[in-house]
Amino acid sequence: MGLDDRKRWNEKHTAAHGEESPSKFLEEILASGAWPIAPGRALDVATGKGRNAIFLASKGFRVDAVDISAAALQEARKVARAKGGAVDFIEADLEHADLPRDAYDLVVNFNFLERGLIQPLKNALKAGGHIVFETYLIDQREIGHPKNPAYLLGHNELLDLFRDFRVLYYREGKFAHGGSEAYKAGLLAQKG
Repeated sequence: MGLDDRKRWNEKHTAAHGEESPSKFLEEILASGAWPIAPGRALDVATGKGRNAIFLASKGFRVDAVDISAAALQEARKVARAKGGAVDFIEADLEHADLPRDAYDLVVNFNFLERGLIQPLKNALKAGGHIVFETYLIDQREIGHPKNPAYLLGHNELLDLFRDFRVLYYREGKFAHGGSEAYKAGLLAQKG
């Protein structure tokens, strides 16, 4: 990413209130009971204002939440302090982040696609750890942002990216959330 991206995201997060509730997909995964994920150490990638990190902390996870935007992280810290969650907010450019190996029980990645980060995310998980990943499909170009194909998954691409993991749940299509619709793919997978 770099300085231009950092500036762009700082401006975006300063101007917008953003979503405060956690991802519905993440809530569904943790609430279902079909795939029990015990609280442990978690990593929230591209956390923004920390909605998913703060949610995970409320469920007993110790969370490292990484984002390039200092403005977003400042807001996230305020909310986390008010809610008393155990979140360590880290300002970093994920294209150049040095993630620890075998460190996390859970990794979450929402609305962010950096294909070069997939292997480091896999490496950051402990054996038996889980990843919850959801982002936009190529079809999203037809109805809104983002439109750049570099940030959009092809059909079944997410499955292919995690072919070496045990995929426990996968969905792909047009989903409604908060009064709007988006084309997304999401999965829950476990590292062997």
